[in-house]
Amino acid sequence: MLNHGGGIQQAALNFGLPPEKWLDLSTGINPDGWGVPNIPADKWLRLPEDDDGLLESAAAYYGCENLLPVAGSQAAIQALSRLTEKFRVAVLSPTYSEHAHAWGFMGKKYKKPIYLTTPKHQVEQVTFRELEKKIELYDAVVVVNPNNPTGTIINKEKLYEWQKRLTDASAAFGRERWLIVDEAFMDSTPEHSMIKDTGMPGLIVLRSLGKFFGLAGARVGFVFAWPDLLDSMKELLGPWQITGPSRLIAKECLLDFDWHDKTREKLFSKQEQLKKMLTANGLTPKGGTTLFQWVKVPRSKDMYNKFGQQGILVRRFADPGGIRFGLPGDSEQWQRLEATLNLFKE
Repeated sequence: MLNHGGGIQQAALNFGLPPEKWLDLSTGINPDGWGVPNIPADKWLRLPEDDDGLLESAAAYYGCENLLPVAGSQAAIQALSRLTEKFRVAVLSPTYSEHAHAWGFMGKKYKKPIYLTTPKHQVEQVTFRELEKKIELYDAVVVVNPNNPTGTIINKEKLYEWQKRLTDASAAFGRERWLIVDEAFMDSTPEHSMIKDTGMPGLIVLRSLGKFFGLAGARVGFVFAWPDLLDSMKELLGPWQITGPSRLIAKECLLDFDWHDKTREKLFSKQEQLKKMLTANGLTPKGGTTLFQWVKVPRSKDMYNKFGQQGILVRRFADPGGIRFGLPGDSEQWQRLEATLNLFKE
């Protein structure tokens, strides 16, 4: 299992500070998420039902009906490698580490009782330049857009070009090829999304309610692709992927269009506030999104520890060395971050 943001309990043990003393800026989750209503009691008594309106709500929000709800986009990331055989996979890196891990997992040997039936895949983590040169060599290409942790957005024209090159190679060699685009941080900039282009074989888009909506605990995500792949994934994952209460929350938040618009506006403002605060304290971001800023720091472990000693949990990256700062939630948290940054500056 890989380490990600969060983990306050472990941080409390590592630094000797009780959990309630911590400010968690490590996750990239909207701290002012969608307000969850009271859940009707009968939602806890029944198995989830597929015809509860969630599909229609998701189609209205994303503008596409080629979708499958899953237990967070992480479920889809782990399932994709089990839907095919012996793929050569390129993961545009540096990026969210679970993609390479999930495809590479199928190529490892494990002791009982873990049994793997899918033949192993060959996984390569490549740079943008390397991918440009040899994209036709791969059966699947994984792109996180906007990227995590750098925040880089690849424009749709480039992604269209890559998809066409993969499609042409598929036709030439008679083997299906995939472009997988993880859009976990795309909700603030939907104009860059590839979702509306899904439906034809070859393009897979992943989305989640965890970041923009601040509903990471609900574990709701969506896969957008062509019908055969969605059917295969549904069979693989099995029934009741999402709990009834989570389905209800997802259905309602996706239709709250007024909240979507207001939240985008707020997040863009907070993004600028965080960039200015970090820059003023000698930590000019090298990239980011509305939900986080990424600072390139060669000795990232030292900075991670400095913040940890002050009870602020940030997200550390080793290669390339950097620190990701999420958004503080209220004025008190903003003041605490600024005071800590000033402390380091002195």
